[in-house]
Parts: sequence; C-alpha cells; structure tokens
Amino acid sequence: MTAAPPADLPLTERAYRHLRQAIVRCEFEPGERLRVDDLSQRLDISSSPVREALNRLAQQRFVRALDNRGFRVAPLTIDGITDLTRVRVLVECEALRDAIANGDDAWEAAAVAAAHSLGRVESRLGDKPVALDNEWSERHRAFHLSLYAACSSPLLLDLADNLFDSAERYRRHSAKHRAVDRAKHNEHRDLLRSVLSRDADAAVQRLARHIGATQRMVVKALAEMPTGTS
Repeated sequence: MTAAPPADLPLTERAYRHLRQAIVRCEFEPGERLRVDDLSQRLDISSSPVREALNRLAQQRFVRALDNRGFRVAPLTIDGITDLTRVRVLVECEALRDAIANGDDAWEAAAVAAAHSLGRVESRLGDKPVALDNEWSERHRAFHLSLYAACSSPLLLDLADNLFDSAERYRRHSAKHRAVDRAKHNEHRDLLRSVLSRDADAAVQRLARHIGATQRMVVKALAEMPTGTS
C-alpha cells in the first residue's frame, strides 16, 4: 500500500488519507471489498478510526457503504466519468475564472513554479509513460490546484479538490488498460499562458477542453476493457 501519512495526525485522519490515496492510485480495484479488520491490520490502526475513515470516503463517493455488509470501492463506469466531467467543468472552470479575477502576483508565481516543477519531472521521464508515475501525478495535481488557489470560495476549492481526485482515479485506471499515453505538456503550457495573460474566457475554454480530453480517453479505455475490469 502507498506510503503512510505523518504519524502525528489523529488516527482517523491518518486512515482517511492513507485509504483515499490508495483508492485514487487504484491500489484497490473498482468494486473491491474493503474489510475493516484487514485494513486495520495493514494500517496498524484500530478498527473504529478505519470505519470512520471509510464512512467519510463513502460521503465523498470514493467508497460505497453497503447496508450491514461493509464497504466496497466505488465502481468506475462510462456514465460515472460522463457525469463527473460535467460537474468538473462547472466547478473547476468557475474556480479558475474566480481565481483569475482575484489572484495576485504571488498566486501567479506559485502557478508558474508548479508548472516548472511538473515540467522538470516530465523532462526526467523523457519518453516514458507519465500516467502511472506517482511523482508526476502529485505535481500534475499541484499544478491544477495552483491555478484555482486564488478562488475566493472555499467551497468551490473543496469541490475542485475532491473532483480532481475522483477524475484521477479514472485516469489511473484507464492508463493501466491502454497502450498509448496522452501527452499533456502543451495543453498545460497553453492553459498557463491564458491564465497569466488574465484572459479568463480563453483560460476557461482551454480548461474545459483539457477536462473533456480526459473524459474521451477514459471512455475509450473503459469501452475497450474486458467485462469485469471496471
């Protein structure tokens, strides 16, 4: 399982962060049974905090709570990614437009730094696929969230954070089952350029296309998967 979060966190928070990251990284298969006792042993955390963490993940739709039958990892479906994409466009584009209106020089600098950090890991990976590389995924997430960071709505920021991770799970799962990796560098570069020029309409259009391209790749991969792998 993925690396443990800081040991000084409360037990429920430790279990939650560990399980969320493992689910997002597809270390559990869609629909897989999540047994509290097994997870408690693997995490070395008592069952009550693990169960609380799973209930929290169920509220965020990463996990399904079954009446008196425990928990399972949420499924990944074409209908699911279609609905998720629709909501991502609504939320993340609004968060970006708000950030462009309210962002200062420090926000711009942080976005440029996040883009540079992402570019550095891409340079190191070269022609190797980036889709399943954990460091690339972390920096990719950091880049996108840096663009929204100046948004004035904490609720929009929380929604964007959760939606991005939900999409990341789809992206990871589909990447495991497709032969061709998607090159995103130019899309990120053009998006950042529109953001820095404070052209909100162009930036939002580029972001919507970027999110839509992820949907198309995922749908294609899901449609081509053998029955029972999604």
